[in-house]
Amino acid sequence: MTHPIHVRRVYDPPAPDDGYRVLVDRLWPRGVSKQRADLSLWLKDIAPSTELRQWFGHDPARWDGFQERYIAQLQANPQPVQQLLDMARAGPLTVLYGARDTQHNEAVVLAAYLHRLLDHAA
Repeated sequence: MTHPIHVRRVYDPPAPDDGYRVLVDRLWPRGVSKQRADLSLWLKDIAPSTELRQWFGHDPARWDGFQERYIAQLQANPQPVQQLLDMARAGPLTVLYGARDTQHNEAVVLAAYLHRLLDHAA
């Protein structure tokens, strides 16, 4: 059985249905205390590389290229992906990010990628 995978900003208050709360940014978000973040895990290893993050720069014009390159990085780094898949199978999973843009960020790409892997395995 697969549980829901939510995508939320780390700045938003925790929700009752969050389940496992995993920060997927490489850098700690500004102005958020560890207590307020209420994380189950900070999985820096699953974040896009510094080079990819800087290249993307949250420019929507680079979104398609960012998605392709980030998915290639995820495929080359299966251990943290497997960790999140195991969590998603065990209970609800919320991937958290710090970016202002709610549509163009690594957590959106990651959640869609996890859903595809879970659907393919079903």
